[in-house]
Amino acid sequence: MFINTTPLRSQKHQFSLPQPIHYLNCATRAPFSRTVEQAGHTALSQQANPFGLQPDDFFTGAVRVRALFSELINNPDPERIAIVPSVSYGMGVVARNLHRKSGIRAGQKIVMICDEFPSDVYAWDRVITELGLTVVTVAMPAEFPKGELWNQRLLDAIDANTAMVVVPPVHWMYGIQFDLKAISKRARDVGAWVVIDGTQAIGALPFDLEAIQPDAVVCAGYKWLMGPYSMGLAYFGPAFDEGIPLEEGWMNRLDSNQFHKLMDYQPVYRPKAYRYNVGEHTHFLQMPMLESALTQLIDWQPARIQAYTKTLLADAWPILEKSGCRIEPESDTTGRSHHLVGLWLPEQTDPMTVQQALLKKNVSVSARARVLRIAPHVYNDSNDVDALVEVLTQVLM
Repeated sequence: MFINTTPLRSQKHQFSLPQPIHYLNCATRAPFSRTVEQAGHTALSQQANPFGLQPDDFFTGAVRVRALFSELINNPDPERIAIVPSVSYGMGVVARNLHRKSGIRAGQKIVMICDEFPSDVYAWDRVITELGLTVVTVAMPAEFPKGELWNQRLLDAIDANTAMVVVPPVHWMYGIQFDLKAISKRARDVGAWVVIDGTQAIGALPFDLEAIQPDAVVCAGYKWLMGPYSMGLAYFGPAFDEGIPLEEGWMNRLDSNQFHKLMDYQPVYRPKAYRYNVGEHTHFLQMPMLESALTQLIDWQPARIQAYTKTLLADAWPILEKSGCRIEPESDTTGRSHHLVGLWLPEQTDPMTVQQALLKKNVSVSARARVLRIAPHVYNDSNDVDALVEVLTQVLM
């Protein structure tokens, strides 16, 4: 991917968000850009008349999306990308194939962080019983700063008895980063798989698959990939070659684009991650939207998005800290991210009450546990931040 060092400016003009709305909530769902919105309208119009549709048209959109996502994450092999409908589906593929892992044995553990998103937790309930595994959850430190110590606790928990490590680049509630390079190296040293839920980071935070070398990466498309809901992308490394898919989709078989021969049932799958595609993965309406979103992200570039969101909120944090709030300090690999920041409110403050006060002033953020999750993007500008700070300083007085 070409590296553009020119700082980003606000891209609010490329979105249809109404002027009174201050949407600082991309971690819940990204708004569509005008380009993505138009791609959806165009696709819908085309589907009104399917005359002339060719067999290859069922496959080509996904080919382009695999290539774009691969460019975004520095993956040299797009054939290792599968189209999935959700993180739970991708994690289900991992669970379905965990018994095939070299050296897997009863008594081993799956290492995770605490307060993880449910899709990354529920996926293992059945397989740990089947294989005799346990789940070890690494607690977040009570004190500030949290990131460095939390990362160290996670590294310490990975030992020769570890079968798999499940970790995100950024915690979905708190915005604290995890040093994926160090974690992956430690896991490889003990022969453990590394599985990453990239949903709350990929697209807004640089992600280098070649440097991290995970076994699997799963990413929902409707947050920082800025695409449609119920679509996602997953990378499955060599450990999953010749594995067991969740479903036996006909499109995943060799020569499946030769419609005149579909009755010649084919036992052989297309190569690498293709067997893990969800059925009907063509997504005639949504695939063009995701393609448009990925193209736009590659142009904006995650590093520039990260720099823009850092600058955007830089003046707000000292003001909010004076009001009794706390945030994780900055650090290259273990501090807070800038596109997703957990703001710890004063002890006596109810996050849901604060969220409702913000909504009355058209400011959208999320309340998660004891924090407000603030998630800006390039469609935000200083007016959005001013509105956030004004309401919070009034509520917290």
